[in-house]
Amino acid sequence: MEGVYVKNVEEFFSLIKTRRSVRKFSCKAPDLELVLTALEAAIWAPNAHNAQPWRFIVLEDKSIRLKLAEAMAEAWRRDMLRDGVPEHVIEETIEEETFRRFLEPPYLIIACLDKSVLHRYPDERRCFAEYIMGVQSLAAAIENLLLALHALGLGACWYCAPLFCQKEVRRILNIPEHVEPQAIIAVGYPAESPRPPPRKPLSEVVFLNKWGCK
Repeated sequence: MEGVYVKNVEEFFSLIKTRRSVRKFSCKAPDLELVLTALEAAIWAPNAHNAQPWRFIVLEDKSIRLKLAEAMAEAWRRDMLRDGVPEHVIEETIEEETFRRFLEPPYLIIACLDKSVLHRYPDERRCFAEYIMGVQSLAAAIENLLLALHALGLGACWYCAPLFCQKEVRRILNIPEHVEPQAIIAVGYPAESPRPPPRKPLSEVVFLNKWGCK
């Protein structure tokens, strides 16, 4: 199809460029329907083989979120102790980075990868490639989700914390073994306006025909 598909191209690019990682949220909770509308946009992301390997858990129950935060904090505490981080630093970090991040937002969306729908091969090389394709597909859905939330006036932040404590997240949320919790997206009305982050110019990241060619 030739021509411009959206009526306002500038508005589309502005939506992309003004999206921010929001970490502070208003006490006012958005209607769940808004979150589901954004998730509808998420599932239209491009994906390998049209396998649609994404699965999402919307968490609004504070008691479940507290259990999740406690379990994740314990896993993180063990890792930091092994790394030699002083205990007082660990406690301060966990309070800020785990409990505030995951209890303050009105909603958490747990983005998961369903490995059972991925193609299987007799060799490890192709199976690993399929797994990466699944991860890329889920990431594309998350990007759609973030842009849709922004378009609806909501703030969000993408955290990859479940990758470091998948066993704990599975246990608290009853996630089956063939499904991997890969990300947490905090969602709510923004209570901050983060500054635009720096971006490298195209000249640093885009090459023509071969690596290194400008």
